[in-house]
Amino acid sequence: MALKQPLLFLLLSMSMMIHLSEGEKLSTDYYKSSCPSALDIIRNTIVDKQITSPTTAAGTVRLFFHDCFVGGCDASVLVSSNSFNKGERDADDNLSLPGDGFDAIVRAKTALELTCPGVVSCSDILAVAARDLITMVGGPFYNVPLGRKDSITAKVTDVKGNLPQPTMPMSDLIALFAKKGFSVRDMVALSGAHTIGFSHCSQFAHRIYNYSNTQSYDPSLNPRYAEGLQKACSTYHKDPSMSAFNDVMTPSKFDNMYFQNLPRGLGLLDSDHALIADDRTKGLVETYAANQTAFFEDFVQAIEKLGLYGVKTGNQGEVRKRCDAFNSLDTHN
Repeated sequence: MALKQPLLFLLLSMSMMIHLSEGEKLSTDYYKSSCPSALDIIRNTIVDKQITSPTTAAGTVRLFFHDCFVGGCDASVLVSSNSFNKGERDADDNLSLPGDGFDAIVRAKTALELTCPGVVSCSDILAVAARDLITMVGGPFYNVPLGRKDSITAKVTDVKGNLPQPTMPMSDLIALFAKKGFSVRDMVALSGAHTIGFSHCSQFAHRIYNYSNTQSYDPSLNPRYAEGLQKACSTYHKDPSMSAFNDVMTPSKFDNMYFQNLPRGLGLLDSDHALIADDRTKGLVETYAANQTAFFEDFVQAIEKLGLYGVKTGNQGEVRKRCDAFNSLDTHN
């Protein structure tokens, strides 16, 4: 008999916690004595950033996912390349990461260094910022255990094959998530983060231009939506930054509208449409479309699990003084 979801989640979480170093565990009050104002400083910084730049929430959440899915939640994606090492940040899959996410973490780290120098890791800042921004734009609150250390390596070669691609067949997507310990339910729930943010036209242009000999656009797209995308992306060859919202209906609100859009032909990417077209995921899409509470509950379980993936503690990493550079360039590259 299949394990029920709460029990399965508990067992997986326990399994992930076992891999933490024996000398140090994560806890929600990790900075209670060493930097009691840490969470307030992070929250205040990213709230200001979101108000002035409304794409910050989507950019930070995507940054968090790209960091965790490549070697674990260790802030390796934040490290800039140098003459000795080309980092994850410059991998093809990461070049489109919005600058707002990086800037939000740098600002929070700068503020924390003024109050509690050398105490709060960049990986913890990223995890907390993603949670706070999700909540700020209407999403669910969830606990973020703290005590992560920052990676002491960040190599561009680590990225290849570790991030889902918008044109991946569903079987490959499921296999990629399963390889990292995530279920189909986790995958679909995490895909719900597409309810905020945007994708560059180059990622879906093949769906809206010269789709076939008889169709100018993918027939699974809503006709009016396809025509709107064609106009919005008309000059994307000249301007690679041109993009479209993942959720055309409520692009700035974290809700279940993304799932409601999919059966209406309003899924932007191939992977979005695949969720409603594949029998392995269609039922979950329909459940989340009909019940936002169900989506939020599963999303919380999935992103809490994501936040524990590949976590480094103790002497497995360091607390960087700057999020974009290792503390010692001579040894950490």
